[in-house]
Amino acid sequence: MNKERYIITENDKNKRLDMYIASLNLDISRSLAQKKIQNEEVLVNGQKAKESYKLKENDIVEIFIVEPKETELKAEDIPLNIIYEDNDIVVINKEKGMVVHPGNGNLEGTLVNAVLNHCKGTLSGIGGEIRPGIVHRLDKDTSGLIIVAKNDKAHINLSEQIKNREVKKIYTALVRGIIPENEATINMPIGRSNVDRKKMAVRKDGKEAITHVKVEKRYNAYTLIKVKIDTGRTHQIRVHMAQIGYPVIGDEVYSNGKNEFKVHGQMLHSTILEFKHPITGEKMHLEAELPKYFKNILKILDERDKK
Repeated sequence: MNKERYIITENDKNKRLDMYIASLNLDISRSLAQKKIQNEEVLVNGQKAKESYKLKENDIVEIFIVEPKETELKAEDIPLNIIYEDNDIVVINKEKGMVVHPGNGNLEGTLVNAVLNHCKGTLSGIGGEIRPGIVHRLDKDTSGLIIVAKNDKAHINLSEQIKNREVKKIYTALVRGIIPENEATINMPIGRSNVDRKKMAVRKDGKEAITHVKVEKRYNAYTLIKVKIDTGRTHQIRVHMAQIGYPVIGDEVYSNGKNEFKVHGQMLHSTILEFKHPITGEKMHLEAELPKYFKNILKILDERDKK
């Protein structure tokens, strides 16, 4: 662990502690500075302080820089469908069934293992030992676009964009039932289920969760929808759609209804990502076409409706 030490001058007195740290050339955003202060990785005159502490002249600020641990994960030669790549980020069209990062003792076959091999170790360390480069996540059986950061500066910037709801995420889903409205917004808080701790649920004391739904096509007994999420709660789309009575086809957790196509895992695909490039500021618009199985089912529904 390295330590940076600063003595406050007249120019910086009366600044908030978190804002002062963010102003230093340390690649630490204000939100990350707040986390470091809360974790006591920042001391003022040898003591812990609040984020809102107003600095005084001659205060001594010490900032502990935690070096990312060397990961014990194996780089694995797993094929990746790369949509975009440069020196700072790589955007991947993740396959259904692939876990994003290791967990529960499973250290192999994940997106992280594949990316470690592809990027030859050049990934940000902010995600920690088992999530190098991972800025946001997709469920195992949700396919589509996911961004991976190759360095800490890109990671910090992308995390800020996500926190500030500046990253546009649009998904495509096939749900059971015919949605009558062309567009709708679901604003229901989501939290951990009291009944089953492995599941999420709509709860009054949950975190804010906002989902915008737009109907693309109605079939006999099914609806194809585009979904934009303002928040990124765990299982958000799946929970919201099941809650309003239109569960995602193939969802083995939140839908107990029939699955005539014998689909394993939800028919949910991250189709579009829009964000600003974390280094250049260029507006990025990336799209990933639907998986083959998804297209085949839509084709079956199209042909059925023609009869």
